[in-house]
Amino acid sequence: MVISDALDLVLTPQVILTMIASGAFGMFLGAMPGLTATMATALLVPITFFMEPVPAIAAIVTAAAMAIFAGDLPAALLRIPGTPASAAYTEDAWRMTRSGRAADALGALLVFSAIGGTLGTIVLIVAAPALAEVALKFSSFEYFWLVVMGLSCAVFVSPGSSLKSMLSLVVGLTAACVGFDNPAGQPRFTFGNVDMMAGIPLICAMIGLFAAAEVFRAIVHPSRAVRAERPDTSHIFARQWRNIRRYPKQMLRGSALGTIIGALPGAGADIAAWISYAISKRFSREPQKFGTGHVEGLVEAGSSNNAAVSGAWIPALVFGIPGDSITAIVIGVLYIKGMNPGPTVFLMQPQLIYALFIVFLLANLIMLPLGWVAIKLGARLLSVPQNILMPVIMLSCIIGAFAITNSIFGVWVMLAFGVIGFAMEECEIPIAPAILGLVLGPMLEKNFITSMIKADGNLLAFFERPIAAVLGIMAVAFWLLPLIRAILRRRKAAIA
Repeated sequence: MVISDALDLVLTPQVILTMIASGAFGMFLGAMPGLTATMATALLVPITFFMEPVPAIAAIVTAAAMAIFAGDLPAALLRIPGTPASAAYTEDAWRMTRSGRAADALGALLVFSAIGGTLGTIVLIVAAPALAEVALKFSSFEYFWLVVMGLSCAVFVSPGSSLKSMLSLVVGLTAACVGFDNPAGQPRFTFGNVDMMAGIPLICAMIGLFAAAEVFRAIVHPSRAVRAERPDTSHIFARQWRNIRRYPKQMLRGSALGTIIGALPGAGADIAAWISYAISKRFSREPQKFGTGHVEGLVEAGSSNNAAVSGAWIPALVFGIPGDSITAIVIGVLYIKGMNPGPTVFLMQPQLIYALFIVFLLANLIMLPLGWVAIKLGARLLSVPQNILMPVIMLSCIIGAFAITNSIFGVWVMLAFGVIGFAMEECEIPIAPAILGLVLGPMLEKNFITSMIKADGNLLAFFERPIAAVLGIMAVAFWLLPLIRAILRRRKAAIA
């Protein structure tokens, strides 16, 4: 009875048309450098004031899901990740594009994003209360180790030298120290600049490190610029059946891990994508291919990325605690529409909750045709001459950086990080770890200081709680195992 009532609420022309329109809107904003899923959600909020509860929530859910996937489009086509999570597999997707396999890369990202989102929604329907209970057991100790694991993954899964990856991570963590928002409450590395007190704008820095750096490289080394034929996009979905049959474990593992990490308030898709990519490389039969244009990492990390979006709704619905910035906005809309998040909403308004679940499933289905259209249009970028494409990319970077900060400061940050990114590329230092350092640096410092205050300076307290102990041992093992293997190899070589 409840499910039939929910279907009656969702399967109406108004809701379906709203989902299609908001999906196209989210797809457009997510594909633009600097315009994020959070921004797409925020821009829709004023419009939802004039809608019924179900169309209002459907518009936000669909726009957010499309924007998360759309961030992968510039990552694969132009080496400009639309989200920090996309940075985990940008190198693989971009190298596939350069080798003429853009359709394979974009098709995998689309199909496995939809599958990950769908599986995450199923977990949300079945196990939301249980997972929410586990999520609430995470304190600052557990979050600290989770962040350490995410940062460790960035170092050890990046292609090339681990030492260079660590140097890139230090660059990101140092940039994350800038500003007034720190436990000491003192301005750091601001050099008397008022704008820098708010810290380095993450999106501006990310646009600079990837997009502006790519433009600078095209100017200095025209022969290295991306020159790819317009790909054949006529059989995007048919090619993915092979990947589903070949990588079922990676698909399920990425979706499960993404949902679990997404359910942790504040963790989000960024950590989920990086850890999933690292796990995929660790258990792969072909780990040497990661970072060179291998689809396996895209399958697992892409599934994890969108599953985390569904997972973030678990604490939001069960306890009214936002799992990420998107659900923080959505909770306000739910209150306005009379759907007060919390345990009672499952008892008092079950038809609306089930309508929300159905919307999630439909949003992931709608992603397939809308994503197909977006891939068809995006593939045309590869046939645009470089002397036209690069100025357009730089103009988009400037507009996106200005839109984030609403000041010229964001543009200067973008250009400065563009120079830094160009210099790092010239020295063959990977850029992705720097992005993760910027994203997770504040979270690392906050949870470390909070934990030290709780423990009164006792470092052993980081291992006293069961979940923290497990995560801590895993994080320490991440760093020690490569050293132990290197020592054993040297001993064997010395004996031989």
